[in-house]
Amino acid sequence: MKITQVQPFILHVPVTGNGISDSTHSITHWGVVGAQITTDQGLVGRGFTGTHAFLAGDRLIASCIKDCFGPMLIGQSALDINQLWHRMARDPAMQWIGRAGISQIAIAAIDIALWDLKAKHMKLPLWSALGGATKAVLPAYNTDIGWLSIPDDQLVDGARRVVEEEGFRGIKIKVGSSDPWVDLRRIAKVRAAIGAEVMLAVDGNGKWDLPTCVRFCKQAEQYDLFWFEEPLWYDDVRGHAELARQTTIPIALGEQLYHSDAFQQFMEAGAVHYVQPDITRLGGISEFLTVADAALSRRLPVAAHVGDMGQAHVHLAYHHASCSLLEYIPWIKDAFMDPIVVRDGKYLRPEQPGAGTTPTKEALVKYARPV
Repeated sequence: MKITQVQPFILHVPVTGNGISDSTHSITHWGVVGAQITTDQGLVGRGFTGTHAFLAGDRLIASCIKDCFGPMLIGQSALDINQLWHRMARDPAMQWIGRAGISQIAIAAIDIALWDLKAKHMKLPLWSALGGATKAVLPAYNTDIGWLSIPDDQLVDGARRVVEEEGFRGIKIKVGSSDPWVDLRRIAKVRAAIGAEVMLAVDGNGKWDLPTCVRFCKQAEQYDLFWFEEPLWYDDVRGHAELARQTTIPIALGEQLYHSDAFQQFMEAGAVHYVQPDITRLGGISEFLTVADAALSRRLPVAAHVGDMGQAHVHLAYHHASCSLLEYIPWIKDAFMDPIVVRDGKYLRPEQPGAGTTPTKEALVKYARPV
């Protein structure tokens, strides 16, 4: 089954309400920058990465997919995924201009499309094509009620609603305000609303420095936080390791890491407790599996970052033994033929062939942006 065409696409899908904010940015749309790969048998695979819907940047990714990596793939076997991944990731010319960022994000979209193709060729959902499921139940935790832009009263109401009415047994809220006491007040209100038995995690998006995090954690430990996600600058291995030594709150991170080598550094330093790879930045499913295997060898749990790739991450979470739970953000799910579904706080296992990454015809028209 030979590859005959590699075509990029761009969708800008509206996010929750009138937009969201965390400690670093505000957005109204999510960018879905994808690769559509066609074979000589007429089979089509699709994969995509996620952006903040910055069209100029999205076009750079699309160009990289088509002009840099497309020629490497034309005429190759679509089923030789490992070989093709290494051909793209280790290409000398591409390494010279970047081993992360745009080049790695473009590889991600292509790699996911190839896995989607392979699963469709096997007529199996991706989790089954990878070797089967390792669990019967996959708990979900809700992040979409916890943005910094949400006022305190709405934050508390939303947390209570998803726990009491929708069955979630875990939520995550954003922190990283200019005044950490604001965040501590919000945490206290949410914990009081949801009770002691519901998982409560927080996410700083890399905003604070080490002294601020140490002081925050000292006050926040009383609320039994499940983890503190991205407390410090994303690449600060030493800072995360020091914070891990000074607090009982587990450290989670990984959505901003582009290579398995970066994950190895954090794990070897004792700087992370919950490993959070994201296939849209990590170079796709192939590198995700490398990271998840490394985490499993250290008996560290994996909780994939879902903001922009719940569609395929649910397959990976059901398949890999290291994955214990999965984030839920429903922004783009309705743009796909096989959308992620959470019922009573648990992910339904996908059963359609592929990786769940095929957009609907309506989405391809309604949300399309020029490549």
